[in-house]
Amino acid sequence: MRRLLLALGLLGSALAAPDPSAASTGLGYLLEHQTPLGGWPKNTDFSLPPARPPRDSDATIDNGATTTPLRRLAAALAAEPRPAPEHLAAFTRGVSYLLAAQYPGGGWPQFYPLRGGYHDHVTFNDDAMVNVLALLRDVADAAPPFTFVDPELRARAAAAVERGVDCILRAQVRRDGVLTVWCAQHDPRTLAPAWARNFEPPSLSGHESVGIVRFLMSVKNPSPEVVAAIEGAVAWFRKTRIDGLRHERFTNEHGESDRRVVPAAGTPPLWARFHDLETDRPLFVGRDRVIRHALAEIERERRVGYAYYTTAPAALLERDYPRWRARLAAPSR
Repeated sequence: MRRLLLALGLLGSALAAPDPSAASTGLGYLLEHQTPLGGWPKNTDFSLPPARPPRDSDATIDNGATTTPLRRLAAALAAEPRPAPEHLAAFTRGVSYLLAAQYPGGGWPQFYPLRGGYHDHVTFNDDAMVNVLALLRDVADAAPPFTFVDPELRARAAAAVERGVDCILRAQVRRDGVLTVWCAQHDPRTLAPAWARNFEPPSLSGHESVGIVRFLMSVKNPSPEVVAAIEGAVAWFRKTRIDGLRHERFTNEHGESDRRVVPAAGTPPLWARFHDLETDRPLFVGRDRVIRHALAEIERERRVGYAYYTTAPAALLERDYPRWRARLAAPSR
């Protein structure tokens, strides 16, 4: 039973929650992990109390941090007959943190306050910015469970979403005037594709771009610019699909887990995580920051510890894009 409660995030709240209303909603120690500015750290077990007071330098949008706690908090608020003032204050502070973190150009850094280096880049990696935009749009629309949000905060969220969409459109890479897709991270001033970690080069992303396109497809009454961005990305995905290969795990000659690509007819298409900005050729980079063109040429630790191939665009092309086109063509009601 103890393990079950821990998994559900309920044990901490049942034993020593910061207040009775937090315990009743199953928030556990979620509020105690919120930083003074309003964000949350990543990779954190909210069923346990913080080991030290949260610091603003911990706050991030990476790995679902801040957006996931805010959705959990919103669900608790919507379920309360009379929302607890401390819960409302924590939610407002969290949304205000996201609004403060947005660059004037519309993008979001991975960490705020800014840390320097790649943490300050506009971050599409692992859907970080898309998660923020999706949450703020739900806040702006008062979509359940965000029906409790006051009009002033909703208006601020709507304006931030508008600036964020504009940033996405401006960051989309054009090559010879043709729209392609996006890099995992972009320079916050120029919006040019930028290096992140040593194994994440400036490139066209076959993975992060999927989440961006899905978000754009969810825009109501899309502008011609949004439609063009989606069509350009879809054309790029179709052009860069890799057929006849399977990305698989295997045990190497030393008895170690490893990954490789092997010829395999009839398998689902693959896309590389990184494609060359000029040629679309797949790129593979290890911790030495040296660009190579074959998965086998980088170290085993990275081959098994990072996803250099993806199948995510397949569902976008086969399912999401046709549905979006059908909605676009349908007469308005």
